[in-house]
Amino acid sequence: MARISCPADCTYLDSGSDYQQKRLATQFMPVRRNFYLELDQSGSRKAVALFNLIEVVTFGYFEGRKDGQDTEIIAALQALRRALSPLHIPAAPMPVFAEHLKKEYEAFHKQNPDQIAESSEALEVLDRAARFVSEFSEHAFQSSRFLGGLIGYVKMMHPDIAAYLKKKHEPGHILLPGQSFLPPPATEVHTHGPDCKHHH
Repeated sequence: MARISCPADCTYLDSGSDYQQKRLATQFMPVRRNFYLELDQSGSRKAVALFNLIEVVTFGYFEGRKDGQDTEIIAALQALRRALSPLHIPAAPMPVFAEHLKKEYEAFHKQNPDQIAESSEALEVLDRAARFVSEFSEHAFQSSRFLGGLIGYVKMMHPDIAAYLKKKHEPGHILLPGQSFLPPPATEVHTHGPDCKHHH
């Protein structure tokens, strides 16, 4: 798409982008895992939840689009940072994806105020997220390396969520209860005993 003006319904374009997404997903997985570990160790579960929301919203918005670029994500992260900052910074009107991300953040925060980073913690997470996207896209102009990696990763590792998000585009309704790209928490081993509520 960057080098040749290919029509959106081109079959070669579809198979080529699927291959690229799978290849990028393999490179993306360990880098993404390390980023989540850093967020969890230096921040909190709320910081992790904010980046997870960013990933969910980004996938839902860009999956199926051939023209998305990493710069749109970085611009949206910076715009959301400005919107959450206590300092009023005059800026140009928000790009479309930036407005979409802001609405999704506000909807999630309103429904789950205790589950997601806000104020200074959110600003730090957004700064780190913008650096992460920029580094994975190799600081290249017109790169879609991060988008390809994220979309490929979700399709490979979370096909059920990917299928659900393809159908949903309404603001505030993108998330299912408990829906997450995070690994499930370890379940506690149950042993039957005198205090057990199971019937024997």
